[in-house]
Amino acid sequence: MPLWLSETEVREVLTMGELIDAMELALIAFSAGRAVQPVRSVLEIGERSFFGLMPALDSDGAMLGAKLVTVVPDNPAKGLPSHQAAIVLFDVASGALLAVADGRYITEARTAAVSAVSARHMARRDAAVLAIIGSGVQAHSHLEALPLVRDFREIRAWSPNAARLQQFVAGHNIIACDSAERAVRDADVVVLATSSTTPVIDESWIAPGTHLVAVGACRPTHREIDPRLVARSLVVADSRAAAMKESGDILLAIEEGFICPDHIHAELGEVASGAKAGRQHDGQITLFKSLGLAIEDVVSAELAYRRAMATGRGMQVPV
Repeated sequence: MPLWLSETEVREVLTMGELIDAMELALIAFSAGRAVQPVRSVLEIGERSFFGLMPALDSDGAMLGAKLVTVVPDNPAKGLPSHQAAIVLFDVASGALLAVADGRYITEARTAAVSAVSARHMARRDAAVLAIIGSGVQAHSHLEALPLVRDFREIRAWSPNAARLQQFVAGHNIIACDSAERAVRDADVVVLATSSTTPVIDESWIAPGTHLVAVGACRPTHREIDPRLVARSLVVADSRAAAMKESGDILLAIEEGFICPDHIHAELGEVASGAKAGRQHDGQITLFKSLGLAIEDVVSAELAYRRAMATGRGMQVPV
């Protein structure tokens, strides 16, 4: 019988440090061709809302799975998560259903873990100031993940939602800024975790040597980044194929003549493996464009499944 894992049980068995290392290996496998996945299929279900189907085969771990995800940006105003998902795992040899795991928390955590992999390999080693633009779920997960790979002495945040910004900084040693510009000026690592469809930072605000992490804007008509900043940056994506189909930050900059299609320097898995260089010098601006890969979800769910089986968590459900 397949195992059902609730969000609570997934949280109990996954730790961020372990997830960062698992995501690094998954990204390396993906870029080396050892993980098989198509670019996600997307159905528009409303204005800025969509349903995504994300299958993947983890050939290293012999696991087959898929994530089904809905993204509804207006949900937080209704007290619901903007991203909701389920991840299903199958045995490769038999095709049998092994597990169904809640994917909301996995999406939250693995996204930040992948961003941490990018900071591990692309941020300056002396990076000391972190700026987070946004105050939602991804702001919280990045606050947990990024300090595991760099020792920040100062963390700043800004959000267009002032009340939620105050909730985000409460109980943390974070400076709440009154503008996005104030947050990112002279920051060493900048995280853009918004639902904006237009740029939220200006190219002139970003200092040489900054590492940018852009995790929002996953549709071809949406963007978070000034195209001039994209042009100034060494750009690394989780997937070239996905970026050239889904990333408005890349596609609109190409359409407007700021960059060429070959402006993507590498995939993060190539940088993590050493197959391609990351940062070349301390003054270089680096940009990681995250879109989210099915293999990240399948590997994360597989890790949760193995941990749950070993510790007696989850519920066996007949089908």
